[in-house]
Amino acid sequence: MTKILKASGVEKYYGGKNNLTKALDGISFEVQTGEFVGIMGASGSGKTTLLNCISTIDHATAGHILIGGQDITSMNPASLSRFRRESLGFIFQDFNLLDTLTAYENIALALTILKRPAKEIDLRVKEVAGILGITPVLEKYPYQISGGERQRVASARAIVTNPALVLADEPTGALDSRSAKALLESFRRLVAQRDATILMVTHDAFSASYCDRILFIRDGRLFHELVRGAGERKAFFDQIMDVVRLLGGDVSDIS
Repeated sequence: MTKILKASGVEKYYGGKNNLTKALDGISFEVQTGEFVGIMGASGSGKTTLLNCISTIDHATAGHILIGGQDITSMNPASLSRFRRESLGFIFQDFNLLDTLTAYENIALALTILKRPAKEIDLRVKEVAGILGITPVLEKYPYQISGGERQRVASARAIVTNPALVLADEPTGALDSRSAKALLESFRRLVAQRDATILMVTHDAFSASYCDRILFIRDGRLFHELVRGAGERKAFFDQIMDVVRLLGGDVSDIS
């Protein structure tokens, strides 16, 4: 596999001299192409800050973040904006779909912005919709479909441009258990069928058990790492819960 993400000594500070908070403390890790990696940690651990720095929403105070070999910590605003548009996909907890567009149009919008030909847009939208199981709702508006379907439409929008990295922030947080399972299984299909690379922040051990690897963050540092390997998902879930207990709380405390 090819290395798609490399974080080296990433630090993030907030505040001034008299009230300085260190949110990230020298975090280093790598993600390979085709991996589904989860990030877990208690509230205030730094996991969302880390995702924000990788997604270019926020800027690291120190260290380097390379995505596809490009150091996003040294890019100017114009280059960063272009890189974000062309190389990253985003999946949010609250879907962020446009209510005035159909599911098809919401997915196609990212390709339209990139000025892709109409025929290519149609082929890509239908291909991704098929993988995610949302072909029957393509002509419907967001208010006409379920929360789980809306999140899969949002996922299709994130992946349709073939981004180097897809960043998911609590994607199952607003879903019931059945819809969450369907979404996570669709993530697995995206990884298997399109070699997608997904980095997901989650508070939920069940969601995390679908990942290939979990990074646990504690007090701004990388506390532990779990690799699923060839084992069953249930066994991986049990391993995740063991680490959650080491972090000092029940799974409901990991948020």
